[in-house]
Amino acid sequence: MSAQEGKAHDVRNLSEQAYDLVRRDILNGELFPNDKIQVDVLSSRYGIGSVPLREALNRLSSEGLVERKSHRGFFVTAISMANLEELVKTRIWLETLALRESMANGDEAWEEALVVSCHRLTRTHRRLPAEAGREAAEEWEERHKEFHLLLLSRCESSWLLNFCSTMMDQAVRYRNLSMNTNPSRARREGAAAEHQALLDAVLEHDPERACDLLADHYRTTLSGLRHVIPDEREDVIGLAAKSAN
Repeated sequence: MSAQEGKAHDVRNLSEQAYDLVRRDILNGELFPNDKIQVDVLSSRYGIGSVPLREALNRLSSEGLVERKSHRGFFVTAISMANLEELVKTRIWLETLALRESMANGDEAWEEALVVSCHRLTRTHRRLPAEAGREAAEEWEERHKEFHLLLLSRCESSWLLNFCSTMMDQAVRYRNLSMNTNPSRARREGAAAEHQALLDAVLEHDPERACDLLADHYRTTLSGLRHVIPDEREDVIGLAAKSAN
């Protein structure tokens, strides 16, 4: 490898690191919706240069987590109740389709993997970073996404799975902002029961009930977020003030 190729390889590696770090902080609500992203501040925070950081921000812009405004720089993409409602509606459309196809193609190995995944999720207590540190808080999100993606994994469409995965990541922002402003133990416990009921319906080979339970699971989460997510008439500053208190 030439020196020039080695330098380009290092930049790509740093860009990947920057992407992971910025994405994590956006999903965890540490970089707040509508916040202007100060490249020099993040460069100092992560110990990564501005060039790989800008590459990471451009990539996150294509995924909808960052918005690039002409002559103004990068901003964390705004949120609203209207956007969340659209996200939930689209998730229900696509994920129930994927779940139905996945159940039609599923086998014993897939069902056993689901049982293990749900068990791991149940044993992973959902905690806020302030309660248990960032790594413990992130573990639940990883287990949660693993379970939900596994439910859809036999749909035989990589396009559909990629769309569903992207929407899951978008939903994490809303859940974590809600948890940071108004943590609810009851909702955490309710979600665990919903996951178990969904697993039971899959194991009983009842796609109608499984799809209904999945849709209800997302609608319940949506309902619980209505009092903390701004609608189209509200400014996200109000939510930021709640988070700061």
